[in-house]
Amino acid sequence: MRNAQILSTGSYVPDRVVTNADFAARFGDKVDDWLVENVGIRERRYLHEDQVTSDLAVAAGRVALERAGLEPAALDQIIVATDTPDYLSPATAAVVQAKLGARRAGVFDVNSACAGWVTALDIAVRQVMTEPEEATVLVIGAYGMSRFLDPNDKKTATLFADGAGAVIVRAGSAPGWLATVTAAAGEYHDALGIYTGGTFCPATADHVAQFGPPVVQFVRKFPATFNVEQWPPLIERLLAKASAATGTRLRPDDVDHYYFTQVNLRIIEDTMAALGQPLSKTHWIMDRYGYTGSACIPMVLDDAIAQGKGPQPGERVLFCASGGGIALAASLWRWVG
Repeated sequence: MRNAQILSTGSYVPDRVVTNADFAARFGDKVDDWLVENVGIRERRYLHEDQVTSDLAVAAGRVALERAGLEPAALDQIIVATDTPDYLSPATAAVVQAKLGARRAGVFDVNSACAGWVTALDIAVRQVMTEPEEATVLVIGAYGMSRFLDPNDKKTATLFADGAGAVIVRAGSAPGWLATVTAAAGEYHDALGIYTGGTFCPATADHVAQFGPPVVQFVRKFPATFNVEQWPPLIERLLAKASAATGTRLRPDDVDHYYFTQVNLRIIEDTMAALGQPLSKTHWIMDRYGYTGSACIPMVLDDAIAQGKGPQPGERVLFCASGGGIALAASLWRWVG
């Protein structure tokens, strides 16, 4: 039986640093204190004027390839998870393929907002396990949300940032992937997003004049406690599925590393408390990089490994994500190393 394993990781952030202090003059002196206390963000990274989302994806992908000891020509598939693509069409993955020189690779994008990378990771698993010719897949989460920010909107301008994270998924003999579950609360599809640019509101001159340019916006409220309420049962469902598949009863205590969507440190703290797990089992990067959406989970995994806090061979790793839609996805892995 073919198994799917995570072979390597990589990440990239632009070197343009935007600190909380940069927002003080615009929004008031207490912005820094509020962001640190309530969200955990101290600074974030933005694209340079000459950078686009595919540039971030390519940089992260190159790191993952180098660490795996692979050339771009070894790739069978490139999947890019993003809701800030280079173009509405064609897929950003096609741009990444060209920039990497990975001419053999098939390409497509996944847009499940900030849950996109975990969703794309699961698609890579299915390909590797069922398609003999799809043995090596580059899965990238990339985010260039600074291009879609209203600089005068305190809620979004101080939160979102840019970056990319990547993994190589490859077929192997030892089990890596154990289970994945997905869910959604589609009734909130019109609560948070970029609503100009598609068929609902095309980015024509008339529409832009009436509704403004494409920017990310909070249109209406959704429960502030949504993630804390939804992540633990999603994880319980994931562990039950993995237990049935492996024949071993798995509980939250049996997971060695938890990596969550990096939207709010307080939410992560509350979720770990609800699971009865110590914070030492998780890791966070929003303090340095802000909220990087579909890129944040592979970024936090890569950062943990770089700091010597990442998973060791045989340990169980859990990814849990949520994003606009509201889409949710969680995946459990045994780290092969």
